[in-house]
Amino acid sequence: MFATVLVKELKAVLLSPKFPATFAVCSLLIVLSVFIGIREYRGAAARYAEGLELAAQTLRTQSTWMNLSTTAYRKPDPMQVFVPGVDGDVGRLSPITGTEDVKLTNSTYADDPLFALFRSIDLAFVVQVVLSLFAILFTYDAINGEREGGTLQLTFAGAVPRTTYILAKIAGAWIALAIPLIVPVLLGVLLVVVYGVPLGAGGWARCGLFMLASLFYFTFFVALGVLVSALTRRPAMSFLAALAAWVVLVLIVPRIAVMAAGAVRPVPSIAETEGWIDAFAKDRMDEQMKALGARWQERQAPMEGMSAEAREAYQQSKQQEWANEDDAARQDVQKEIDAYRVRVNEEQGNRVADQEKLAFALSRFSPASAYQIAAMTLAGTGVSLKAANEAAMREYRRAFTQYTAGKQKESGTQAGFRITVDSQTGFHFSAPRERGTLDVSGVPAFAPPGVKLSEAVSSALVDTGFIAVLALLACAGALVAFLRYDVR
Repeated sequence: MFATVLVKELKAVLLSPKFPATFAVCSLLIVLSVFIGIREYRGAAARYAEGLELAAQTLRTQSTWMNLSTTAYRKPDPMQVFVPGVDGDVGRLSPITGTEDVKLTNSTYADDPLFALFRSIDLAFVVQVVLSLFAILFTYDAINGEREGGTLQLTFAGAVPRTTYILAKIAGAWIALAIPLIVPVLLGVLLVVVYGVPLGAGGWARCGLFMLASLFYFTFFVALGVLVSALTRRPAMSFLAALAAWVVLVLIVPRIAVMAAGAVRPVPSIAETEGWIDAFAKDRMDEQMKALGARWQERQAPMEGMSAEAREAYQQSKQQEWANEDDAARQDVQKEIDAYRVRVNEEQGNRVADQEKLAFALSRFSPASAYQIAAMTLAGTGVSLKAANEAAMREYRRAFTQYTAGKQKESGTQAGFRITVDSQTGFHFSAPRERGTLDVSGVPAFAPPGVKLSEAVSSALVDTGFIAVLALLACAGALVAFLRYDVR
């Protein structure tokens, strides 16, 4: 009996004008989104390779270890082909110096603001918005439509169990909707293989779990449409109710959750925290310059009454000692600034993490939010992308500056600059220089943080399981509602 009702439902859906339109729209959008994703990934990979080569060339052309700097680049993830997430919003690179903090800059949308306005179509968006809406359009009249047409009462003139009937209706609509998803996705996967996108075993595993979450996601909306149809008597009313539920769950709840989290747990802006750090650094550098001037005044005292030749000889004999003192004082100030910067960034990061946790917890009342979070977690393009890369770059900055400081000591030069104030010769500014190019073969290389398969899967399974539970609850609700439905 189940198979009979299932075949009948499949025939009704597949032969309806809605199916070819749905299949055509989904096929076009999914294949196009994957193709665009492949093109954008290949462009990002090319820019990443060019950036690495440019950074290496810049290092090879520098002639002094003093204030040696480089650039760290964020490596694109092949999974952004399917789920770009915040990849276009996060910067691609950060300068690595001994004085500046790490900050990702040059994001895709900053370079091309037009794309930030309209965004690009990706597979996750097609499933989250387009396919879920089609699920509502397919099922909003699954029960009351047949009641109005008179076929529902005729069906139950025979010995058809209501449980069998409602489950077959849900399964038929599910299979009909799975076809416009699975077939184009397979074509998209073929494009990924043909273009040689290096997903690897871990990437394909994440892609498989992403598709599982997608199936659970539109299962919920299929069941939701049947549930609303079983709760109403007329298709027009069920359409309005189902569409309103879709708007609330897909469009409103995620945004309200973010706004509520921002109001409950506010976080200082990046501009504010950078202002605090800059103000502290300026104060400490001003104090350092005053202390430097005072030291040079003290150093001038023993030279009072000396001839020009004796003064020059005395300065030459003390030059290295004074340079060491000034450099040690400068390094102490820089350490204080770095420590303050680390403290402010940690506090900022903790407050942002608390805000994100609250926003995610509130938004998960919507399966659309849970699906988006799961998809971005699997792709490694979620909100943690920026923090993870900047944390890795800060660790690299520490290793880089330690290495260059060691090479400075080996070469016998001192970092920073030297200011001399002489009552006879006046003000002098000098910086140590080295001749020739440097051997930078031992300079540490930045290792971009990757997506750990176990962590991504374990985190995404929570949201995927939550979507599956919601789908089961919607199916159960549709079953309970239909058991009490008047088929007349």
